[in-house]
Amino acid sequence: MKYISNKIQQGISSNQLIILVSIFLITFLNITFFSNIIQVYPVNIKNISFLISLTWGFTAATAFILSLACTRYTIKPILIIILIISSFTGYFMDSYHAVIDESMIQNVMHTDINESLDLFSFTLVLYVIFLGITPSWLVYKSKLIFQRKWLELISRLKFTAIILISIISVILIFSDYYYSFYREHKPLRYYSNPSYYIYSAVKYIKTSFKSASLPFKQIGLDATINPSSPTKLVIFVVGETARANRFSLNGYQKITNPQLAKENIINFPNFWSCGTSTAVSVPCLFSKYSSDTYTKEKGLSTENALDILKHAGVSLLWKDNNSSSLGVADRIPYINYKSSKNNPICNDECRDEGMLVNLQKYINEHQNKNTFIILHQMGNHGPAYYKRYPKEFEKFSPICKTNQLEDCSKESLDNAYDNAILYTDYFLAKIISLLKKNSLKQQTALFYVSDHGESLGEKRIYLHGLPNFVAPDNQRHVPAIFWSSENFTGINKNILLKNKQEKYSHDYIFHSILGLMQVNTSEYNEQLDIFSSANQTKPQ
Repeated sequence: MKYISNKIQQGISSNQLIILVSIFLITFLNITFFSNIIQVYPVNIKNISFLISLTWGFTAATAFILSLACTRYTIKPILIIILIISSFTGYFMDSYHAVIDESMIQNVMHTDINESLDLFSFTLVLYVIFLGITPSWLVYKSKLIFQRKWLELISRLKFTAIILISIISVILIFSDYYYSFYREHKPLRYYSNPSYYIYSAVKYIKTSFKSASLPFKQIGLDATINPSSPTKLVIFVVGETARANRFSLNGYQKITNPQLAKENIINFPNFWSCGTSTAVSVPCLFSKYSSDTYTKEKGLSTENALDILKHAGVSLLWKDNNSSSLGVADRIPYINYKSSKNNPICNDECRDEGMLVNLQKYINEHQNKNTFIILHQMGNHGPAYYKRYPKEFEKFSPICKTNQLEDCSKESLDNAYDNAILYTDYFLAKIISLLKKNSLKQQTALFYVSDHGESLGEKRIYLHGLPNFVAPDNQRHVPAIFWSSENFTGINKNILLKNKQEKYSHDYIFHSILGLMQVNTSEYNEQLDIFSSANQTKPQ
């Protein structure tokens, strides 16, 4: 580092600075990338040449990207921004095995300050200071030697051409290895820093612009509800980061659902999410599109299940104790419960239970109408699971009291997570109690499903957000339950009980919501309605 510091202060060309920064990025901020590479290609005589070529190829590819972006006037700002961002991404990849893809960038854009603080740690500070700020300072202080503009341009073109030729040469020499690397080990590339997050950021920006330019499509304008039908009150709870195998209802050895176990609920043990992040799953589960066909563009440019309920005359309300509705509730009444302004139960943080305060008043005001209420939980949002529940729900101990999850024992990490599940159990049971009190005036029901699951250190993976095709089951297998009053019409509980072991997913939510509210519309598909009495054999 001292040699580099002296070198850049004496004066270097822009091409040399790009090479030095590229070497620094590959050497210090790609620990996870190379550790994953070595697991697939162990260091031995057979693989060593390929590993050296890959290291050089990765460095050259980084330099190639930077050379295209950097000009005489932008080189320092761009390199400093890349170094700072890469220090953050390096930390999250090394600490949580996170992948910084398009959906993760979308999550970041919708994360509020409190959620960001949960990710703050001393190790993060060290990463940013020593691997972000320090090299950025050296770049800032560097003395760049520029030639005349046309000579500088020729020099850059030669530099870029040499790098490109070297990359192609390396790939051709080790073509058998690279064919296997690109075809069979695609997930390895997701941990390349900074190339993959740059690619993902460009893709996110492109998608956002494309979404904004698409015409907005209304659907379900033919939606109606038979005016002679009894009015319904349905509360739909969007859970957060709950995984199915941590519900004792699904056989987990710890009793995490003591309250729900007392209720006459229908539990769906084989339920799967659309995505592995809130930014993807929440819009997707309310969308008419399946997880295979859903895209951000389609979600933003097409009305969802709530819009159809609105067309049918249903009273709607979204209460949010999470980051946002991700655009789902843009056209219905929305209340944010992330601060004490609206949430009366805020101590060290605002609790999900606060969304139930004064809810009866709203129900009373709309008891003569069909009413659909959405409660978006904070739930088990990580990594600070120990913050997600009041002290009285700390049944399992010892607990992990840090966001540095890799520093916690498996037992303490599981305990903190399970205590948050225990609080969700209490929250859902309290909703059922509220609905019971209103069942004489309206037909009432609760439908709960989590947006996605969570990794808790299995195979050294933490949190969530991995691409679907490489994500472990724990990030997509989610809990789902249903409760209804005895007078609730339009469902056949015997058939529900018979089919509860079937494999369901977020793909069924759109049609199941319409079915629960008995909405007639051409958008409704009875075969994708979990609650349809005609759906005795689920399509594969």
